[in-house]
Amino acid sequence: MSAPIEQAVYDRIVAIRRDLHEYPELSWQEQRTVEKICQELDRLGISYRTGVGKTGIVADIPGPEGVPAVALRADMDALPITEETGLSFASKHHGVMHACGHDGHTSMVLGAAELLLKEELPAPVRLLFQPAEEKGSGAKAMIKDGALEGVGMIFGGHLDRHYEPGQIVAVPGAVNASTDKFTIRVRGTGGHGARPQECVDAVVVGSLIVIAIQTIVSREIDPAHPSVISVGRFEAGTAHNVIAGEATLEGTIRSQHPKTRETLKKSILRIAEAVGHLHGAMIEARVSEGTPPVINPPDIAQIAQEAVVMSLGEDACRPLRTANMGGEDFSFFMDEVPGCYVRIGAQKAGKESFPAHSSKFDIDESALGFGALYFKTVALHGGRKLREKQS
Repeated sequence: MSAPIEQAVYDRIVAIRRDLHEYPELSWQEQRTVEKICQELDRLGISYRTGVGKTGIVADIPGPEGVPAVALRADMDALPITEETGLSFASKHHGVMHACGHDGHTSMVLGAAELLLKEELPAPVRLLFQPAEEKGSGAKAMIKDGALEGVGMIFGGHLDRHYEPGQIVAVPGAVNASTDKFTIRVRGTGGHGARPQECVDAVVVGSLIVIAIQTIVSREIDPAHPSVISVGRFEAGTAHNVIAGEATLEGTIRSQHPKTRETLKKSILRIAEAVGHLHGAMIEARVSEGTPPVINPPDIAQIAQEAVVMSLGEDACRPLRTANMGGEDFSFFMDEVPGCYVRIGAQKAGKESFPAHSSKFDIDESALGFGALYFKTVALHGGRKLREKQS
C-alpha cells in the first residue's frame, strides 16, 4: 500500500531514511545527520539554524505574520546496538543502529516540509530536528535555546510495528509513561561464606528489596493506572565464598499518571529503608527524575484525529490498543506548548515480532509516505485553528 503523495517526493523520503539508517549516530553525536538534513533544507530553500540544543536544528517555513507557528518535531539519534537486519543499507557504524525509527521520523518531517512548500500556509511552520531523545535530554536542551519561541502548537509521532502502514493512533490522554531511575546502595558487613552469623549479607538484603518493591504496583497503586517497577541491575560480591558487604541496585519506574508517579518514587525509598533497617544494613537510596508522561490534551488530540481523517480517511484513525509504558522526552515540549503525540503504523510483514530497540527492528517504508502526509495535514489544520484564535 503506497501513500497518496507524489512518487518523486516519496522516493526522496525513502532515500533519506536509508542514508540515515546506513550512517547512524548516537545522542549528541549527530553531526553527519545534521549535515544531511541541512543539505535537504538547502535544496528546499528553507532557512534554518544549527547548534540549537548542541546538535539540534530549527527550520522555519514562513506564514502570515502575527500568527503563532505550528511545530513538527523529529528526533535524530540512534542506539548503541549492533544491527542484525540483513538490509542492503544496514548500519556501517559498528555497534550503532537506528533501532527505534528515528531515521524514519526525520525523513517524514522533511517530506512534510516539501509538501508544505506547495501550500498556502495559514500559520508559519517550524521544523524541530532534535538530538538525544534516547538520553531523554535533547528536548530540554532545545527548549533552553529558544526552539519553541513563537510556537503555538506542536506535533510529534513515532513509527510503531503494532499498527499497519496507513493507520495512525491519535488519542487523548496518556500515550507514554514517565521514566524515572532509582539507585539503591546496600551497605552491610562482609565476611567468610562459612560464617554468615558474623555478617550482614548485602546480597540477601538487596534480594529482599527487589521482592518487596514488586508489591508496590500490586498493592499500593490503583489498577486503573498502568505502572511498572523493574530492577535492571544488581551488582554485588567478589568471590563464591565471600559474603558481600555491599550491593548496588538500579532500576526504572514507569507511570502514566502524575500522582501515581510520586507515589511510586516515595514507596521505593520507604521500602528500601525499611528492609535495610529490618536486617541491620545501611541504605542509600535515591530517585533521579527522567521524562514526565506524555499526556495528549483532548482539544489538540481532536485536531490530530481530524488531520488523520482528512489525510488518510476514517479507517486510518485507530485507538491505542494497550498502555504504552515507553518514555518520550516530547513531554518536555508539551509542558511548554499544547501538543499531540501519535503512533504511526509501520508494521513490516515477517518482522512483527521484532520490537523497537531490537537488533532486527525494521519498518515498512510505505509508512514514511503516510507519515509525511499526516504531518503536512496536521500542520495546516493546526495552523488554521491558531489563525482562528487570532481573528
